[in-house]
Amino acid sequence: MTGALAEKTGISRLRSRHTGVDLDLLPGAFNRTPTDIPERPPRRAILGDLIAVAGRVRDGAATDLRQEAEFGHLFYWAPVFLGSGAACWFVLNITPAFAPLLLICVVSSIAWLFLGPWRPGARSVALAAGLLTSGALLAAFQTMRSETIILDGAVTTTVRGIVTGKEIDASGRWRYEIRLLETEKPLLRRPPLKIRVTALGRGDDLLLGDGIEGRARLSPPSGPALPGLNDFAFDAYYDGTGAFGFFYGKPGAWLVPEALRPPASLVTQTFAMLESLRGHISARIRLVLPGDTGAFAASMVTDDRRAMSKETAEALRLSGLAHIIAISGLNMALAAGLFFVGLRFALSLSQSISHHWPVKKIAAAGALVTVTLYYLISGFAVSAERAYIMMAIMLVAVFFGRPSISLRNVALSAIAILLLSPSAVMGPGFQMSYAATLALVAGYAAWLGRARFTPPTSGIPILKRLMPAWHFMAGIFMTSLIGGFSTALYSIEHFHRIAAWGLPANLLAMPVISFIVMPAGLVALILMPFGLDWLPLVVMGWGLDIVISVAKWAASLGGDWVVGRIPPWLFVGMTIGLLILAIMRSKLRYLGAGLSAGLLLAYVVSPQPSMPSLVVFEDGSLAGIVGEKGIAISEGRPSAFITEQWQRALRVKSLIKPEKIKSKEPGNRTKKHHRLTDEEIKKGRIGIRNTLADVAENRFACREKHWCVARMSQGWTIVIAINGGYTGIACDIADIVITPARLKWDTCRSGALLFTGETLRRSGSVELHARVRDNEAPTMQIVGALDGQSRAWTQHRRYDWRTGTFADLK
Repeated sequence: MTGALAEKTGISRLRSRHTGVDLDLLPGAFNRTPTDIPERPPRRAILGDLIAVAGRVRDGAATDLRQEAEFGHLFYWAPVFLGSGAACWFVLNITPAFAPLLLICVVSSIAWLFLGPWRPGARSVALAAGLLTSGALLAAFQTMRSETIILDGAVTTTVRGIVTGKEIDASGRWRYEIRLLETEKPLLRRPPLKIRVTALGRGDDLLLGDGIEGRARLSPPSGPALPGLNDFAFDAYYDGTGAFGFFYGKPGAWLVPEALRPPASLVTQTFAMLESLRGHISARIRLVLPGDTGAFAASMVTDDRRAMSKETAEALRLSGLAHIIAISGLNMALAAGLFFVGLRFALSLSQSISHHWPVKKIAAAGALVTVTLYYLISGFAVSAERAYIMMAIMLVAVFFGRPSISLRNVALSAIAILLLSPSAVMGPGFQMSYAATLALVAGYAAWLGRARFTPPTSGIPILKRLMPAWHFMAGIFMTSLIGGFSTALYSIEHFHRIAAWGLPANLLAMPVISFIVMPAGLVALILMPFGLDWLPLVVMGWGLDIVISVAKWAASLGGDWVVGRIPPWLFVGMTIGLLILAIMRSKLRYLGAGLSAGLLLAYVVSPQPSMPSLVVFEDGSLAGIVGEKGIAISEGRPSAFITEQWQRALRVKSLIKPEKIKSKEPGNRTKKHHRLTDEEIKKGRIGIRNTLADVAENRFACREKHWCVARMSQGWTIVIAINGGYTGIACDIADIVITPARLKWDTCRSGALLFTGETLRRSGSVELHARVRDNEAPTMQIVGALDGQSRAWTQHRRYDWRTGTFADLK
């Protein structure tokens, strides 16, 4: 065979590129004696081959990078580095010094300018460093601008202020946004500037700009329910909201003294007018479309979402249709697209206009006006702002003859948002929106560059007429598929779950939204000033009823898949891989696919982190023992807001309620914080000891408003002193003591582990992990959600209202 090969090719010897050894292809070349066989190549030769391969890979990568630069694709990485710099600034425990960041930014910018194109590698490094530090500086500037005062602790006080916003919920209760001017009984030393308070009593609402007064319970925004979960104080800080709460009863009108009323600037008056218009539109929609249908319609038009019932909102979430509720890219794109196509079609009916006027640009201008008005009545939500900027840039691109759907426009919109509000990069809205947009734009480019395929049935007249409908449904399918896959990572990171039936639900609902709901809603808004909006609103309601039915059907099939927390390295690594895959156009994009697949495989095969044995919420009012059967909680009616986060993050389905102690000992008082007598303390000691001896393992037993006890499988005993007066007894009896009382002391003389309202206020919610070694007693590892953090949005946790000072970070 080798002789035939030699005769056919004319080659008698072939040199191996791996070993450098000549191989004979003539007959008999493989019939040598053992002494004729060449020796094994030295390791140095193999190493040389590997170096040569690495060099070729490097040269190929450099060629691909030059190709990306020639096509301008490297510009698309500018918002990535800006956002990464801002994100790094936000996630640090301590605020970075401003001067070093500014120095690095200036030096990097100067180096980028003077290096020139003959040093592309060094110039790229300088540009990346400049963009990263610029993102960090933007985050620092936004924090300086915000200066939000967050309430340091829960308090009941009389509040007086001016109504700057309001919305109604499904129960008919009004939630007011108030500019706080006065507090009384007690007088707050650090009053927030803006608060959001719900009126529990029903009745006529107050108008925007009216003074409001009432007795209210105010609380600061909650921190993470577990380490690694969302810190709601972060969002509240950059939104300018310092406290949340509720009125005791219905608030009353307050005559604002002229000395306290802020000056009415043009901007303030404009915002008040727009907010009033938004309220009137929402009320008109709910008047024509009562119930959840009207609430759904109002949420899509004015972003007024609170009027929707919890059942319908949960069905939309479980079915993967919750993105329709918020005014986001989908709503803006449909509004702009419908107006653009409609106006362009109407103008093209006239040959004179279509031949003498730029119809496409006129239609783009009309669509831009439409989305601008849409944004003005949307309540200026973050999602609406992001969608408006993105859509405005795409429509402006039409004026200059540039393609509207391109990665360049996506990059420009991301840069604009990061310049205005860099904190948005930390939120799920920004991440999911741009993940979906990047994936869809990249998929659109791949679709345009695909090889054209003509089906053999295309010549049949009936099927030919059905092809447009087929293409539309195929487009809906691919859009839902790409959007679902691209946002799954961020849904898991922030919500620890993904919709199980999101794809079929979107396939059924999106044609209804595109062809019935949004066109009817757009017509209704146009006709509303003339009082002719009834019929289009009814048609819109029909479509929304169909969408709600689809959502409830999909939710009944099994809801969502709970994934739990994922490690940071997986989230960051897969984000980088997806960015490379979506942005690059050369062979380098396969590197992103390989990186994402490799990290996902490593996560699947690597051992999962251990579950915590005990979790404690940051105010000390709720604790949970995590076991195989579920989470044993210490309250019979816990806050679903907290327990649902625990269940999703820890992938635990069931909650085990505490056993109630029916005995009335000690005493028959019902207040949590009454001062205990000596007799009550004595009886409490006996009751706690006896209950600890009888309670089942990994379950709480509680005396309502007094104490709770539990025994863990690791052998540790827990006592929760609901009334802080039992803390001393608990320290003498238990291994772990928890109390919501903000005590001056934070250690037990017995050596027991003590969590008080004050220590938890600084550390945030905590997890206790049991570390077991061979033939040794288990040890505790404590992880706090905010351990070591000292940032602007956590500063209120260190404030002492008694002294008016901030405690040092421990």
